[in-house]
Amino acid sequence: MSVGIYMDVHIPYPITRGLRLRDVDVLTAQEDGARELDDPQLLDRATDLGRILFTQDQDLLHEAQSRRQAGATFGGVIYAAQLRVTFRQCIDDLELVAKCTECAEWSNRLDYLPLKGP
Repeated sequence: MSVGIYMDVHIPYPITRGLRLRDVDVLTAQEDGARELDDPQLLDRATDLGRILFTQDQDLLHEAQSRRQAGATFGGVIYAAQLRVTFRQCIDDLELVAKCTECAEWSNRLDYLPLKGP
């Protein structure tokens, strides 16, 4: 079973499109009607849907870090700094995550892209 990815509003569309071309289950915050949600609500929404939240927003990264430190439950976050990862790296790594992991592995987990060094 694959893991669904929930895209933050700041994720460039070519990443979403590239993942869909590889048959990855992707839902954007815009498609979900969640464009106006603040960061805690967006993370809650992804968690409620059983999806990993992918973001390039440092505020969402800090929200996930705070929840992890407080022992609060969330469904998993993957963060990629905008200037440190290419679209291709994001697509390759997120496809790997989606197709080779299970939702249960992502509970309260925070990971960073790229998954491997250059």
